[in-house]
Amino acid sequence: MSAGPRRTEAGRLRLRPRTALAAAAAVIALAGVILGCAVNQSPSPYADPARPWHTATGFRNNYLEVPEHSLWELVRWRLFAARAEEPAGGWTIPVVRPDAAWLAANRIEPSLTWIGHSTFLLQLAGLNILTDPQLSERASPLSWIGPRRHAAPALAAGTLPHIDLVLISHNHFDHLDLATVRALDAQPGGPPRFVVPLGIGRWLAGEGIAGATELDWWERSDLGALRVHLVPAQHWSTRTRFDRNETLWGGFVIEAPGRRVFFAGDTGYSPDFADIGRRFGGFDLALIPIGAYQPRWFMQPQHVDPDEAVKIHRDLGARVSAGMHWGTFRLTDEPLDEPPRQLAAARVRAGLEEKDFFAMAIGETRLLDALDRPRPPPAAAAAVQDGLPAPQERRVAGR
Repeated sequence: MSAGPRRTEAGRLRLRPRTALAAAAAVIALAGVILGCAVNQSPSPYADPARPWHTATGFRNNYLEVPEHSLWELVRWRLFAARAEEPAGGWTIPVVRPDAAWLAANRIEPSLTWIGHSTFLLQLAGLNILTDPQLSERASPLSWIGPRRHAAPALAAGTLPHIDLVLISHNHFDHLDLATVRALDAQPGGPPRFVVPLGIGRWLAGEGIAGATELDWWERSDLGALRVHLVPAQHWSTRTRFDRNETLWGGFVIEAPGRRVFFAGDTGYSPDFADIGRRFGGFDLALIPIGAYQPRWFMQPQHVDPDEAVKIHRDLGARVSAGMHWGTFRLTDEPLDEPPRQLAAARVRAGLEEKDFFAMAIGETRLLDALDRPRPPPAAAAAVQDGLPAPQERRVAGR
């Protein structure tokens, strides 16, 4: 019997059970490929002693380093942790069918469509923007093992509208998928602009995808009326056992006339978000992870839970926020469908309403004009204060 997903009459995705032993074996095998503890000793071509997040061999976080857990710690977690069992009928993940024809034709209505995990289609300022492109069956360097997609992407590469801009937050396999970026680079009508953190452009070029714009934290690139800034996040990077933190990670601020959007990428909670909120003075929409948070002893430095996601929402001064990084790949111990329930509880504790911070169905489209509400005042005046580095400008013509 196939272990893949199936659809119910209610239009929701119900997942078939997989054995804990097989899942543990897959994760342990994948860990042996990408999560060994070899230390990177190669000198970084980006090293800049004037920037404290640079090191001689790569990059580090502003406030707290994500510990390098040993392979044994990962194996111990996977074999002995109290991982929630998949229910007999499978988890139910909300899914709707997107209007692909409308999305392909739309260049006027600002909109947001959740494709799954951290991949959004954001239509803004007449451009189609894709975040953290991952449309493959597995988040893995191998096609036959590693975290498997439980919920199909709402749009495949061939049914996406023509993508103008791709934003990649970091190089982990559930956020940067080589097959997906190759398909985007080969899309009819010409490739999109890829805007990425330092080091990922070089990696893409080595895979035959040339012309990416690399940014450091607080740098900016323009595309038409759009301004794209790379901002800090608390995370780490690796694609192999030997390249930990050689490439940078981060989130993005997307500024269009009359609207400002934040995309967090992947992150633990840190004061970086208050820094970003002060710098930019608030956001109309924030896209914030709410899943992959258990166990906290392992995940807290690198993945926020829903309570911390609500703190980020407030630190940023966001009008509204949408949750991501859940319901697609089971990377951690909590039930795959738990994050929206925990988000609802966190909203109650914070005195927020569902319209303030919501979870979408995979495939759901929301018009941004319908989300507009008065922006709360920022915690402090924006601009260069509290020792934040001055904004950098990097303007690169479209290719």
